[in-house]
Amino acid sequence: MINQNQINSYQDIKTNKKRIFIWALFDFANTSYSIVVVTFLFAIFFKEVVAEGKPIGDLYWGSGILISMLISAFISPILGAISDHSAGKKRFLLTFTLLCIISTSLLFFVGRGDILFALLLFVFANIGFEVGLVFYDSFLPEITEEKNYGRVSGYGYAAGYLGSLATLALVYPFVQSGMNNITFPLSALFFFVFSLPFFLFQKEKRKKIEKKEIYIFIGLKRVADTFRNIKQYKNLAVFLLAFFFYIEGVNTVIFFSGIYASSTLNFEMMELLIFFAIVQTTAFVGAIVFGIIADAIGQKKTIVITLLIWIFVVTLAYITSDTENFLMKYLSGLFNTEGFELSKTIFMVIGAIAGSVMGATQSTSRSLMSKLVPLEKKTEFFGFFSFFGKSSALIGPFIFGLISSVTGSQRIAILSVGVFFIVGLYILTFVKDKKKEYNS
Repeated sequence: MINQNQINSYQDIKTNKKRIFIWALFDFANTSYSIVVVTFLFAIFFKEVVAEGKPIGDLYWGSGILISMLISAFISPILGAISDHSAGKKRFLLTFTLLCIISTSLLFFVGRGDILFALLLFVFANIGFEVGLVFYDSFLPEITEEKNYGRVSGYGYAAGYLGSLATLALVYPFVQSGMNNITFPLSALFFFVFSLPFFLFQKEKRKKIEKKEIYIFIGLKRVADTFRNIKQYKNLAVFLLAFFFYIEGVNTVIFFSGIYASSTLNFEMMELLIFFAIVQTTAFVGAIVFGIIADAIGQKKTIVITLLIWIFVVTLAYITSDTENFLMKYLSGLFNTEGFELSKTIFMVIGAIAGSVMGATQSTSRSLMSKLVPLEKKTEFFGFFSFFGKSSALIGPFIFGLISSVTGSQRIAILSVGVFFIVGLYILTFVKDKKKEYNS
């Protein structure tokens, strides 16, 4: 039976469907950057071409991620606080979106051995993308009611994965022809075109500023006040700590999945294209399904389910990437398949499972954050949300790259990912999944 609350939820979404559509369309646009640059083509291009296939390429890539995330993490709360004061979310989002688009376009000129040039452009592009998400995410409480945060956040991530599939289809002919450099400005153009409706039509709640002050001082003061009064937001602080650890695992998977498949399992470029198409498809379904589940059973319980699945995925990836262990030898005999080819097939299945919870973990975390934050500080607190999410990426990908570089084995490095999921899950058990933590 459908209860009255569910009916009201659907009516609210129907009323705000234009705003929700435009908001989700930005997610559709920006994932063209993440799939082409961060997860797939440029990540592999950097390791195999720019770093000439050397193991230290993993460390260089991890270092580029570390630098971009470090800068993004520290400026996000300050810019978020300034935005809350000046109601300038769209202007900030436009600025950082253009930074990402322009830097991504310039990756076209990167060639073999251009490590410094490639990392510099990647750092700028990733800062633009990651900081922009702070302002984009903070629009969620403005476009729908609290009871719908889970599903609407899921719609955004689902649109993003559709955008990834559309981008993969767009770049496919160039990948097939070996013209990987062309895919970078193409993804930037895709981002630009489909983000335009947001900047042209999405309305922002604005307020009149009575007293003009220097914005950077306002931002620093508001962040300092929040730190001083953090005891008022204890539940939120515990959630952010849990988020710090488990999103570290998610970030590491995103940043290194393509490189892992290419270097450890020897995926060809077309196999990688199929792999990521599978991941994006299951991620689309997972984002919607888990968004509905989150509104039904609660965000915390939903995140717990996704983390348990993540732990299973990492364990399976570690076991099945070694063709000499007992399980793989048994499966090779059972299916009459060579161990290496079987590892590739199983990794495709692992990718499908991981995809189903990749967007769901991020989306449900965003909707839980939306429920816990004070509305008058929403962008500032989403800045802290961004801070914890991005500062976690300082450690996970860097540790993965370091272990891989030192041991020469990405299989050993993958174990570090599972540790982050386990720690995050444990801390999450102390979070109270209630509507407004600041009323307690």
